Amino acid sequence: MKLYKSDKIRFIQGLVLIIIFYSTYYIGFEENEIMHTFNRYVQYLIKFLFTVIIYLIGSLHLGKLKDEWMSYLWHFIHISGLCIITSIGLYDWLISDIPLGVLLFGGSIQEFLISPLLYVAMGLLNRNLNKSSTEAN
Repeated sequence: MKLYKSDKIRFIQGLVLIIIFYSTYYIGFEENEIMHTFNRYVQYLIKFLFTVIIYLIGSLHLGKLKDEWMSYLWHFIHISGLCIITSIGLYDWLISDIPLGVLLFGGSIQEFLISPLLYVAMGLLNRNLNKSSTEAN
């Protein structure tokens, strides 16, 4: 099964949106000194919202492609990552402060979920698998 022109356009639109939100997150939040003066729970909420926005963009654009496995994999990875970082955040908020190592682990998971790398990797994997299946036929 090959990617149709509309699928390529849809995929690229999703990639552009993810890059825009990723850049907005880093320029407006991570690299902004004023944002670091906010309460850490507000910072957690902003990080969570950006992660959910990226998840919804990917779900919207990958879910319309012909290959359903990409959508399933996207959902699995993001829902698992969101559960992990939500658990870490809730533990920090409700029970006790979390150690630095756990905080960095949660940050790296969040970074992986919002970066365009996962979206691009899934697109490249889909393209290579579609090439090999059309060559085999």
